[in-house]
Amino acid sequence: MSSVSVRLDDETDQLIQRLKDMSDIDKAGMMNAIAEGLRTSTVERFRTEESPDGKKWKRSIRAEKSGGKTLTKTKKLGTSIHAQSDSTGLAVGTNVIYAATHQFGDERTIRAKRGKNLKFQIGDRWISKPQVSVKIPAREFLGISEQDDMDIQEMLKELFEE
Repeated sequence: MSSVSVRLDDETDQLIQRLKDMSDIDKAGMMNAIAEGLRTSTVERFRTEESPDGKKWKRSIRAEKSGGKTLTKTKKLGTSIHAQSDSTGLAVGTNVIYAATHQFGDERTIRAKRGKNLKFQIGDRWISKPQVSVKIPAREFLGISEQDDMDIQEMLKELFEE
């Protein structure tokens, strides 16, 4: 007949006790606090014009010509950032249809809808072409920055020390 013997040391006993204590934690409240922190830092990126990894966004043509900030002309994208959470997880995102284009970048071909050619001005010259390809650079706004990560760790540390 086989048998198994397990010996628990003090560290293991402490770990088991901490795991038992964790069952009393308000997980929904914890996830909500983390989600709101991430939502706030995501919205802040529209002010700083930086991706979660700290890289500055490439300025848009409109922002270069008129001044102002990139991705903020109508404020629709920045104000659409929302957070959802429950006891099992969280999500921070947007329902704006063009958000993925700005998050990941994209290449688009613009074709004339009326008439044979697109007509547009570059400097003093007028250009006429049947189609134009444009590259929209990635301007990441969703994600977890190093500061977000440190804030989450600090929040969890405080929670588990209570």
